[in-house]
Amino acid sequence: MSPTRPYVLVLYYSRSGATRTLAEQVAAGVEEVAGVDARLRTVPPVSTTCEAVAPDIPNEGAVYATLEDLRQCDGLALGSPTRFGNMAAPLKYFLDGTSELWLNGALIDKPATAFTSTASLHGGQEATLLTMLIPMLHQGMVYAGVPYSESGLVTTSSGGTPYGTSHVAGERSDRSVDDIERTLARAQGRRLARLAMALRPLREEK
Repeated sequence: MSPTRPYVLVLYYSRSGATRTLAEQVAAGVEEVAGVDARLRTVPPVSTTCEAVAPDIPNEGAVYATLEDLRQCDGLALGSPTRFGNMAAPLKYFLDGTSELWLNGALIDKPATAFTSTASLHGGQEATLLTMLIPMLHQGMVYAGVPYSESGLVTTSSGGTPYGTSHVAGERSDRSVDDIERTLARAQGRRLARLAMALRPLREEK
């Protein structure tokens, strides 16, 4: 990947794998748009034990995100499982450390979106997506959800929402991401990538 080639950062936290699957589908959708890449990144868990330190490189999955990944991106997709209608602490911890980017206006006019996974159908999907929306708006980003031109929003019996793609994982987190949820996630990635390319000239004019 060339350092100057545009990319969308797909940044997620996942415990049981469902949010990671959605992230991979969002990234696949990004890659379907010519001229832009997807950069898949995660964040380390937050430990209640002060001495606990995560390895620099995860044992599996995407590598950990850096501020530079976020600073240089042309678009951002955030993914998190729900924690009582809120994003997971590890993702919030990372976002809480982005004040430097806010001070410099590094993310202004960049498109952003979010996706989530819950154990139950009414487990706080939309509330969780809204918690991820808030820091994006503070950073001056342009939020893009999933439009109703995507028929899956109407036909789905599990995940969906116009705020962003979602997944119902089940009580034991053993329900796989279904075809409609995958389709919505890929569409969300494509839309974000298109907006990233469209808004790039606007930012370059500043």
